[in-house]
Amino acid sequence: MTSPSSRHAHVVGLGLIGASVALALRHAGWTVTGTDLDGDVVLAALAAHVIEGDVPAANVGLIVIATPAGSVAELARQLLDEHVSPSLIVTDVAGVKGSIVRAVDDPRFLAGHPMAGSEQRGLRGARADLFNGCTWVLTPTAATRPATYGELHGVLREIGANVVAVSADDHDRLVALASHVPHLLAGALMNEAARAAEEDAVLLQMAAGGFRDMTRVAAGDPTIWPDVLFENRAAIVQTLRALEERLETLRTALDDGSRDVVERSLSTASVARRQLPGRALSAENLAYLRVSVSDQPGVLASVTMAASDLLVNIYDIEIAHGIEGVSGTLLLAIDATQSEVFTAALLARGFSVAIER
Repeated sequence: MTSPSSRHAHVVGLGLIGASVALALRHAGWTVTGTDLDGDVVLAALAAHVIEGDVPAANVGLIVIATPAGSVAELARQLLDEHVSPSLIVTDVAGVKGSIVRAVDDPRFLAGHPMAGSEQRGLRGARADLFNGCTWVLTPTAATRPATYGELHGVLREIGANVVAVSADDHDRLVALASHVPHLLAGALMNEAARAAEEDAVLLQMAAGGFRDMTRVAAGDPTIWPDVLFENRAAIVQTLRALEERLETLRTALDDGSRDVVERSLSTASVARRQLPGRALSAENLAYLRVSVSDQPGVLASVTMAASDLLVNIYDIEIAHGIEGVSGTLLLAIDATQSEVFTAALLARGFSVAIER
């Protein structure tokens, strides 16, 4: 896996995620600078050795934008204008991708989203190991060169993340169910419990493990969520409506005494939960596809779009022989059970593919 020739990084926004990125990169041997709208946070980050300065190096190779989602696109365009190096990579960590990707038209920008967090807030909660084993989503576009993707992928693997690639719109649709709606539900359940506890104070003392597990994320920093939720509101509203239908079915079943409906719901949920995959598949469950490509914009997007269309997760990508203007090879790690159908889709798009197991 290739890596930026300059191991100088700059992080914009030193909250929990941004500061954790800075610490993780420093732990991996990078020189890291950073900045934040709050000057006191910058001073605290310097004092805690989270960053080594507040001005990016002239040869900065990686810039990570870790601000609220609503400000990412403008900041990305500004930073790309200020730093003209063709080898620079700019990425972000926002929980919504579609609007950002559509607003930043530069092949040096590759949007991302780490599926990681903590109940801790801000700089004080930052940890160098926060991304160990987490899923980090990258959303390449038609402008993304395989070499750019490969370099950023390598950096993220360096700090412990498992990288998957999907389109920006697929990311937003999927993360609505996997992250955004659970956060809203945790908040709603916690608020209802707090209201009920005003009359029955013993309620919160009775909160058992299930309640605490379901409401854990409600303790996170509420200030970072409104931007994400409103940017992705279409997908979130659609998911909430589907969930409302399920809840209405259960309410009706309980009212009517339909025990079989309730038991069936609990049974299917139990099976699905036990089958929930871990952070990454074990090596014996992966297949490796060697795909011949040219190192040109649009190639990687074509491959990843085919994966998104078939709901195939790309767990790893390696770029081999990726020399400018010369054919190279993508080595893709995917679920072995999906290898044949994905190979067929790539062949239909004109790629040469070989499967290794």
